[in-house]
Amino acid sequence: MSNVRFPEGFVWGGATAAYQIEGAAREDGRGPSIWDTFSRTPGAVFQGHTGDVACDHYHRYAEDVALMADLGLRAYRFSVSWPRVRPDGTGPVEPRGLDFYDRLTDALLDAGLDPIVTLYHWDLPQALEDRGGWTVRETAEHFAEYALAVHGRLGDRVRTWTTLNEPWCSAYLGYGSGVHAPGRRDAGDAFRAVHHLLLGHGLAARALRAAGAETLGITLNLADVQPADAGSAADAEAVRLVDGLHNRIFLDPLTGGGYPADVLAHVSRIVAPDFVRDGDEKLIAAPLDLLGLNYYAPTYVAGRADGTGGAAYPGTAGAVEFLPPAGPLTEMGWSIEPAGLARLLERVAADYPGLPLMITENGGAFPDTDLDEQGGVADADRVAYLDGHLRAAHEAIARGVDLRGYLVWSVLDNFEWAEGYRKRFGIVHVDYLTQRRTPKRSARWYQEVIARNGL
Repeated sequence: MSNVRFPEGFVWGGATAAYQIEGAAREDGRGPSIWDTFSRTPGAVFQGHTGDVACDHYHRYAEDVALMADLGLRAYRFSVSWPRVRPDGTGPVEPRGLDFYDRLTDALLDAGLDPIVTLYHWDLPQALEDRGGWTVRETAEHFAEYALAVHGRLGDRVRTWTTLNEPWCSAYLGYGSGVHAPGRRDAGDAFRAVHHLLLGHGLAARALRAAGAETLGITLNLADVQPADAGSAADAEAVRLVDGLHNRIFLDPLTGGGYPADVLAHVSRIVAPDFVRDGDEKLIAAPLDLLGLNYYAPTYVAGRADGTGGAAYPGTAGAVEFLPPAGPLTEMGWSIEPAGLARLLERVAADYPGLPLMITENGGAFPDTDLDEQGGVADADRVAYLDGHLRAAHEAIARGVDLRGYLVWSVLDNFEWAEGYRKRFGIVHVDYLTQRRTPKRSARWYQEVIARNGL
């Protein structure tokens, strides 16, 4: 393959999430989150794994920052734990929680890494879920209050703020299919959650902007939705429906277009959208400086009257068949198709022009059973995965996409949500018994990529 170079100033970094790495679940006043509760629900998480200890990052953050600096990372995207800062979701701020993020931010800056803060990565305080969670409006309002509390402590040093991570997962997996916390299975609740998550973003973004935040964004796990048969009208209709539920229901209101008419019509067949109030769409459309895009695999669909649909896509049964992944797969069972990333980047750039993009997550879970001569992990499959996706990203840049950076998922092996600790995405191996960190071959490969700003 030919060598490629990325634009000057391209941001190279890595990402994690609070519940997946921090541990210290009951320390320094932290309250319970929906994932603390969900992981203790029988059968919800693999072998009853929890994030109680995870990677113990709460105590080992200095070691982890030094490791990231050694690998040459220029930026680190981490999330703040809402129940660590406001244990009951509202009310008094827990200063010890903010103290941790204060120390982490200073450590990153001292090591030459730019902190990128995500305010919500799925760990809703359980107290708010008990009052309705994301299905009720007050959660959005409390989210804006919490965002301001975090900015009040870190805003003098943090330049880039992300409100939400993957609201599609929070809404559809948490309230629709129930495979993620809080484990509800109600299509109407899923759509209520979509709206209140977006409203929370808008309220928080406006509050942060007024407080002086420099760069504001949101991170979406957008889907590259493709037809099983490019010449089939039925398959094209299936693409329109799934694209509306996965992509346009978020992108259109965020960028000022309001909810798409066809998506609202579909929602109305399932639940009355009376939770959308006058003025809400204007609030959601708070100006964005950056759109984070998480990509792992494409989605192939066919239009079929006997289609089974998907629980994470309410109303698709009897209209859509989701095709099983084909070709080489990651250990998650996801297809490996870098071209899907290029297609997705180009589509977003074309349909929503003028919005700078950043790949805020991309990576693969692999067995990590091969050892090198020193006994470390020789993860050639992950290196190949990352190489292919970075080349796809470069192709998109060459075609005019304003892509500002790439953050690998994940810096560390960690608690992989409902999969517990059995799936490893990290470029750094974590021995969960000893908490020893060992860079994999992919980490050293990525170090070289960053050093030469290319492949």
